[in-house]
Amino acid sequence: MKFLIVDTYYPRFLQSALPAILAAGGDYETMRERILELRFGTADFYSRNLKKLGHDAQDIIFNCAPLQQQWVSQYGSAPLPAGIRLPARLARLPLVRRFVRNDESLLAMALQQIRRERPDILYLQDLNLFSRDLLNQLRDEGSIGMAVGQIACPMPEWEFLDGLDLILTSFPHYVDRFRARGIASEYFRIGFDPVVLQDIGTVTRDIACSFVGGISPSHAGRLNLLEHLARETDISFYGYGADSLAASSPIRSRHHGEAWSLDMYRYLARSRVTLNVHIDAAENNANNMRLYEATGCGALLVTDQKDNLAELFEPGKEIVTYGSPDEAVEKIRYYTSH
Repeated sequence: MKFLIVDTYYPRFLQSALPAILAAGGDYETMRERILELRFGTADFYSRNLKKLGHDAQDIIFNCAPLQQQWVSQYGSAPLPAGIRLPARLARLPLVRRFVRNDESLLAMALQQIRRERPDILYLQDLNLFSRDLLNQLRDEGSIGMAVGQIACPMPEWEFLDGLDLILTSFPHYVDRFRARGIASEYFRIGFDPVVLQDIGTVTRDIACSFVGGISPSHAGRLNLLEHLARETDISFYGYGADSLAASSPIRSRHHGEAWSLDMYRYLARSRVTLNVHIDAAENNANNMRLYEATGCGALLVTDQKDNLAELFEPGKEIVTYGSPDEAVEKIRYYTSH
């Protein structure tokens, strides 16, 4: 079976990673492999393991324009087909300055790849890219078999969901919502690929406590918790968003810059204790990559209490939970000392 896996990467990661990759040169396959080897997001975790199972699986990084342009230079050149309506979400897609052209060209390049590869399964890791009408057109012309999406973030408009044959989600509460809409959906747990441990090698666990992730004033609950911990514990921060904080934020003096891909994993592997906070879309369910990235790298995970957490880990043995900012402080203080 042939899989074509389409994803988007954080623009700030691309901005930091692309100069070295572009300078090294090479053909499309070589450049793509260098990017995937940095282990950003789900990297090649799906395609590599699908290949081990005997399938043909390839990755498309939708918004990595230099990589996509390299593909076009080797394999295609057709313009955006007439009559295709661009998804409205594309107009708001954050793009990397100087590394991209425009939204229409990004979609055009992806469509060329899809039409050339003609996958049995078009697997979408970002559900904001292909509208119902566009997916139906690809089916009608025989360019794809099934369209499958995966989601664990706020839902896009139904226009981008109704065209999918199946939606996999690690949000248990999303499954019934999709099924009620008439869309096939299954609960699909995420995980950790141990190839990361091979990539990062031996790391000294020299960080007492860390928070690795994005910080934004738009996530007021998370920010209040993190600032409370910055005042009350020996916690270090790594990730993006510190430049958006108020000058008086106690996080600023403890923030050590952005952490992408393998660097992110190394900070987790260096941490004796690390904190996790879910986004609002998770509601009362435990679900994010940090649960698995942190435990996979061997840090003691201190995470917010969720209804289904005991189905994933054994609290008190495999992970530690907190139900309030003060309890988070108490647990972090205790476990960094013990």
